[in-house]
Amino acid sequence: MLRYLLSRVARAVLTIVAVVTFAFVVLRLSGDPALLIMSVDAPPEAIEAFRAAWGLDRPVWEQYVRYFVQAARGDLGQSMRDGRPALAVVMERVPATLALTLPAFALKLLLGVPAGIYAALNRNRLADRLTMVVSVAGFTVPSFVLALLLVLVFAVQLGWLPSGGAESWQHAILPVVTLGLAGAAVLARFTRSAMLEVLGQPYIRAASAKGLPWRRVVTDHALPNAAIPTVTIIGFMVGSLVAGAVVVESVFSWPGVGRLLVVAVANRDLAIVQTILLLIAVAMVCANLVVDMLYGWIDPRLRTARTAGGG
Repeated sequence: MLRYLLSRVARAVLTIVAVVTFAFVVLRLSGDPALLIMSVDAPPEAIEAFRAAWGLDRPVWEQYVRYFVQAARGDLGQSMRDGRPALAVVMERVPATLALTLPAFALKLLLGVPAGIYAALNRNRLADRLTMVVSVAGFTVPSFVLALLLVLVFAVQLGWLPSGGAESWQHAILPVVTLGLAGAAVLARFTRSAMLEVLGQPYIRAASAKGLPWRRVVTDHALPNAAIPTVTIIGFMVGSLVAGAVVVESVFSWPGVGRLLVVAVANRDLAIVQTILLLIAVAMVCANLVVDMLYGWIDPRLRTARTAGGG
């Protein structure tokens, strides 16, 4: 078990390093921040001084090594726009993003999981087909299109809710619903597929043949076994709580991490972008580690296999 945990942690660290490396290289190949931040009419001497002040005049490999050395010390750089520590700028926006994504995540679970289970238990019936039609529509419609439709109906036509901003809790309703409906559609599809696969297994038929009530067959045998693939997608959603609101925050002018990322990319604010991507990568790998731990709790067979293989 210890060997398994160490291998997963090592893989998580390598994933974070790979994500940060990719972002580092792409950002430095996509444009010169000095030409974007400074005036077009700025003299060449001022532009060169800006590059020297931020270390952009050094070779890319030297900037890369310097970044990781500073990151190991807890220094993720400073914003090129206001000179503040990048981590502080990003963390200021995290509460606003969580104010959207946590209620949206709860909405995904409350709608998606029961809908998927209900559809699987009523396979090929009208309820199943209606659920899947709604799920496919929610899955295929881009989030910005759904957001604009909600704004058109509830903000413009009915006037019930504000179309953007973050002044009150009413401003959060439309973005939360947008995120929640899209995620619930995905979760319903995965849950239905997992339940259908389990319901077709021999041990389900054996449990029914023993005379167990169908409700007990579902709750004691089908649901626990179908939970593993469902937990996987839920873990992915938890890991993407910060990254998943980029488009929605931009549409609704919500002052969160997603909107900050869009602005930072446009301005080539390297430290801000790298910090946000690092935060997203850490959240994703931590969520995956937690999911791996949940596997052993949900299915004791996996825990036994890992203990036997890992010592």
